[in-house]
Amino acid sequence: MLVDTKAVTEEALVKSPVDGEEPKDVDLLTLEDIRDQIRYIEKSVATKELHFMTRVLRGLNTIRRKLNSNVLRGLVHTYFVPQSQQWNYFMEFLPEAMDAPPKLNLKPKTQKSGSLLPEVEVYLHLLLLMHLLDGGMTKEATNCSSLLMERTQETGRRSMAVLASRCFYFHSRAFELDDRLEEIRSFLHSRLRSATLKKNHDCQAVLVNLLLRNYLHYNLHDQASKLVSRVEFPESAPNNEWARFLYYLGFIKAIQLDYNAAHDHLVSANRKAPQHTAIGFKQALHKLNTVVELLLGELPDRSIFRQPEFKDALHPYFQLTQSIHAGDLGQFNNVLKTYLRQFNHDKTYTLILRLRHNVIKTGVRRISLSYSKISLTDVAEKLQLDSAEDAEYIVAKAIRDGVIEAVINREHGYMITTEASDLYSTREPVHQFNQRISFCLGIRNQGIKAMRYPPKKYDNDLESAEERREREQQEMESAKELSEDDFDGFP
Repeated sequence: MLVDTKAVTEEALVKSPVDGEEPKDVDLLTLEDIRDQIRYIEKSVATKELHFMTRVLRGLNTIRRKLNSNVLRGLVHTYFVPQSQQWNYFMEFLPEAMDAPPKLNLKPKTQKSGSLLPEVEVYLHLLLLMHLLDGGMTKEATNCSSLLMERTQETGRRSMAVLASRCFYFHSRAFELDDRLEEIRSFLHSRLRSATLKKNHDCQAVLVNLLLRNYLHYNLHDQASKLVSRVEFPESAPNNEWARFLYYLGFIKAIQLDYNAAHDHLVSANRKAPQHTAIGFKQALHKLNTVVELLLGELPDRSIFRQPEFKDALHPYFQLTQSIHAGDLGQFNNVLKTYLRQFNHDKTYTLILRLRHNVIKTGVRRISLSYSKISLTDVAEKLQLDSAEDAEYIVAKAIRDGVIEAVINREHGYMITTEASDLYSTREPVHQFNQRISFCLGIRNQGIKAMRYPPKKYDNDLESAEERREREQQEMESAKELSEDDFDGFP
């Protein structure tokens, strides 16, 4: 049996005293972790090094899992002056507790103490917002996030901009959970203009993704497409933001019937997504990618449906794939009826409706392979169509699209399947090879872009071969002169 050694170690540190020390409270340990994060924020502001602030943002998820009202009250008592404006504001959202909140071993905050850095106050405000969202208090969270947006605009320091990028995300999340996402669209546009003018790539990447999510939430696909065409997504954006952007772009392309481009974007998003985390994002990604592959006439890899983290979430799409593979229109309609609510929630129902033609096309192909001659009435019965005229139209369209090789006899009402031509005499192999080569070249180009190269000024510091020979010659002459010097002055 496998044992989580990290969890056992943390539990031992909390519960069991070591060398006569008293066991520490979990909330107090969380407060100490937050204090360390605040020190990184202060160091980032003092040294103007942004990687300290980036480190704080990476630790937000870990801190978020440990947050509770007791921890937040301890932060208020530690970092805010009693009965000050910030104190009163924070305490409005925190219920009163019977026990005294834990406090860090710091000098008590007084009126004469120095004021908090704006970045530190915004960080504490962000922790409060995350606690409200996790507690389901959406009304309070929207009010808290609105005030947080005002605090982020009080200073133009670069460190504040890095922290504000995460604040924008939770601001949008709060209004989305409160079903008021449309209200902040103009605010996001104004912040995007400001971030673009200031070349703030962190905020720019987050705001573009938030606007795309805002448009797609209300099915405003044309506006989302226009936004993509008018903005330039920063190349230096983190992989997580790139994965989100490529996912939204793939969704837009799929709605616009450009399935090849949509599939390419979704595959790229899957490569940029985290490997072992972000399970919810990858589930949504594979749901959309499964539908796009079916629209392309391809069958998704069966191993995806067998993975434990995707098995339950992708079960409706597995049933959908089976119905299309069998070419059974009745089974396809039953799957649509059974999982209608799930498909609407995933926003894939519109795309799935387009698969009806693919189901019929697969059924016609199976019939043409099984029968050399069959009446159109029997075709309509097998495909569960209303009449032989509908079957004639569908078979004629399949012949025109090159799905089957057949001839329709309208006088006697039957279809005759002809011998299939040699596939290698067509342009299809060339098209397939070109598609695979383009895919490999695209991976190579992305790999080269992801590599790190030394700056150009690095070459200026390197001496040429002639300069190196001159330097070595001078060193040899200097050594010879030193060896010939008179050392009488030394003992």
